[in-house]
Amino acid sequence: MQRLTGLDATFLYLETPSIHMHVASTAVFDPSTVPGGYSFEKVVELVESRLHLLPPFRRRLKEVPFQLHHPLWIEDPDFDIENHVHRAALPAPGGAQELADFAADVFSRPLDRSRPLWEMYVVEGLEHGHIASITKTHHAAIDGVSGAELTVNLLDLQPEAATVPPETPWEPDRIPSDLELVAYAINSLVRQPFRAAKAVRRTTLAALNLRRRNRLPDTVPPPAPFSAPHTPFNVSIDGQRRFAFTEIPLDEVKIVKNALGGTVNDVVLALCAGALRNHLLGKGVLPDKGLVAMVPISVRSDDEKGAMGNRVSSMLTGLATDLEDPVERLHLISAGTRQAKEQDKAIGADTLMDWTEFAAPALAARAARLYSRTKVADRLRRPLFNVTISNVPGPPFPLYCAGSRMVALYPMGPIADGVALNMTVMSYMGSMYFGLVAGRDAVPDVWDLAHGINQSLDELKKAADAARRP
Repeated sequence: MQRLTGLDATFLYLETPSIHMHVASTAVFDPSTVPGGYSFEKVVELVESRLHLLPPFRRRLKEVPFQLHHPLWIEDPDFDIENHVHRAALPAPGGAQELADFAADVFSRPLDRSRPLWEMYVVEGLEHGHIASITKTHHAAIDGVSGAELTVNLLDLQPEAATVPPETPWEPDRIPSDLELVAYAINSLVRQPFRAAKAVRRTTLAALNLRRRNRLPDTVPPPAPFSAPHTPFNVSIDGQRRFAFTEIPLDEVKIVKNALGGTVNDVVLALCAGALRNHLLGKGVLPDKGLVAMVPISVRSDDEKGAMGNRVSSMLTGLATDLEDPVERLHLISAGTRQAKEQDKAIGADTLMDWTEFAAPALAARAARLYSRTKVADRLRRPLFNVTISNVPGPPFPLYCAGSRMVALYPMGPIADGVALNMTVMSYMGSMYFGLVAGRDAVPDVWDLAHGINQSLDELKKAADAARRP
């Protein structure tokens, strides 16, 4: 039995009928490498044999009576693998559009909180004889980095599945009584005044550090919340999603980086910025002011590797979509991310997480539902930010699932009222795989945005070639 941290629990409180706080991935596999041939039963057997390496997969929530405190994770005594791993097939011809539509449908459905918060769909009938897996897990259980670690634990380095026996046999928890839950909550709550005093001290120090830093010469603070221009993406959403994806060679991103400056993440932001600019410009709705992205930042230390849950902060950075020159746009983005990272250091990674510990569960959940139900996002002239852009590093070596070689891995991130577009990228085997999740009505042409990333790369590659000429 383990209590959720305040940050983990926040992803539960933010959830409404239209906002689903799970993350997912759509992976494509070539089953021709399976020893003895592919079968759905082999996949189920593999997942079941690795459950001891996938802690969130057998834990379910237990709410505290009267929502006195954050919920608990318990080892589910009623766990049944058949409730989580499902078999499906695509309609012909089983191409990218059919896979994306099916993944969007899976992503549009909330997870059942009476069970461990994950599902896997093994999807057959893809073109070229491929299969796919669509795995979604609640954000309360994992962040991008811990989710990538789960993926690696589930897969193998060769077609033959490795046997990884558990160190100790798994034992389900006894479900605690309401009285025990209340007593446990009260015991935690009595210590909160001391934690609150510590949070106040840390926040005060962070504010002083931030004020001192922003007064330094040549310091340009990153965008403030609610300073972003309005776009068609910044509206209320319902529960339905669209999904599109694309991929680009990592080597080409590095060529751009080496020729024009910045980091790989800066180039990723510039690619997304170029796609957004061209998309909005083509519709005649490009704002005069540059768009603002929220970029998650992992603050997971080396000691916390392998631990589940969320160790994440975020930064706001300008995308310079008001600039026509892609090179100038990249340079401005690069300067902005440096400033944003410095500000994040000045604030401190634990400042936000400190305060999430004191969120009142009942109040936070009601506030989120009220915000969504009254469609406040439609009335905001300035959204909190315009788009979420996330970059999660993946393995550079091939991985296998029950003998099938993984050939593509498209990530899927959550969206919310007022921010109806998430652009997440994950690297694997020398490629960068972009997954774009959007509100069905807010971004009906999400495939155009996905293809725009490739066009944006072409623009930067031309500039990189010109910069390298003598």
